[in-house]
Amino acid sequence: MVVFPFETPALRVQQPLGTYYVAILPADLLLQVAFSDVMSAVARADGSGYDLTGTQRLKQPKRLTQIADYIAREDAAFPNSIILAGNFLPDTGLIEDDDDAEAEADAAIQSEPTGGIPLASQKPNEGQVPAPPRGWNINESSTGAFTLTIPTAEKLAAIIDGQHRLFAFAELKSRTRLDMSLICSVFLDLPKPYQAQLFATINSTQKPVDKSLTYELFGYNIADDKSGFWTPDKLAVFMTRKLGTEEASPLKGRIIVAPKRDTVLEQMGAGRDWKVSTAVIVEGVMRLFSANPKRDTNFLLTPHAKERSSLQRQFADKSPLRSAYLEGNDTVIYTMVLNYLLSCQQILWANPRPGSFITKTVGVQAAFDILRKLAATAYEAHDIRVEFFRERLQPAAEIDFSAEEFRKASGSGRSTSRRAIEGAMGTGH
Repeated sequence: MVVFPFETPALRVQQPLGTYYVAILPADLLLQVAFSDVMSAVARADGSGYDLTGTQRLKQPKRLTQIADYIAREDAAFPNSIILAGNFLPDTGLIEDDDDAEAEADAAIQSEPTGGIPLASQKPNEGQVPAPPRGWNINESSTGAFTLTIPTAEKLAAIIDGQHRLFAFAELKSRTRLDMSLICSVFLDLPKPYQAQLFATINSTQKPVDKSLTYELFGYNIADDKSGFWTPDKLAVFMTRKLGTEEASPLKGRIIVAPKRDTVLEQMGAGRDWKVSTAVIVEGVMRLFSANPKRDTNFLLTPHAKERSSLQRQFADKSPLRSAYLEGNDTVIYTMVLNYLLSCQQILWANPRPGSFITKTVGVQAAFDILRKLAATAYEAHDIRVEFFRERLQPAAEIDFSAEEFRKASGSGRSTSRRAIEGAMGTGH
């Protein structure tokens, strides 16, 4: 019987692609929390086992029975790891921080014709106990040991590799082997294009990759496709990679594949060589032109690949650079992001005080929140120069982001930083 929150020791692994964790998880737990784009397990009400959904799309369903027969043997063993992407929702992609929902609520209030309830009149709930983290997280002890915590049975783990191996456990006629330990390599906050890349790379080292299978499972063709067919997350990943490698970018060498809440990243944030996770930048860029990337992706890839311009009349989306994305003005989007980040480097990041949170995850997220508010005006005015953004950010130069008020959990810390910048700029509500 699996009890949540579930905690287990983990080993931190740092490789060129990024950081992941190796942990031992029971099959019963994995069936509850994991899913693939083609399959999911649902526990039976009587507790007798699991039923599978989505198997009609699986390429080799007979393998499940074969593997299940092997699992039932007395000499069963799986020494190779199942690869998971934690903190990923089946329908909408990477889970958002609590503050993301708060920011959306702020935007909704501000967009109401009547103005809604002015934020100035809203008081925080004093004494309210903060909700526990929704996503999977890693904690490091004083001795340097790591613990993986899975808060609930919510399906937040996308299977990158090993779906047949795992879902074969659902085919067992008894529950006797559901407590079997399985080695798992867990990536946290890994964007979908990286999941596809990892899947393709793993399988290409064993046998020729079935490109159509990769496309079906992950929505990405490993061959270079035309940019006009790029989904929102694929474009955001492309721009993130460019920001992390281009000489002119203030984020060159600062973007790594790692969890958004990575403790090492947080420690680096206080020094000159601060870094930020790929997921933070991908989400910051993507929110400029898509309010629902998963919905957009599903439309663009079903039943066949379509150009992004076909989204024009499909969904109401008020993202500030939506029209630029639909029209393929990627250079404008990238230039705006780059110039805004250059202004951040000059105003916010150039000489952060010791312990400043502006170069930590919450600070960078808050900076992208501000860009989302400025983007529409800049785009409509045809002014995306560094000077445009620097002039607007200048009043925030005197904010002390090392002050106690910014030392909060990821969600509220991001809100505090964003509202402090808005207040300085005179755009708060």
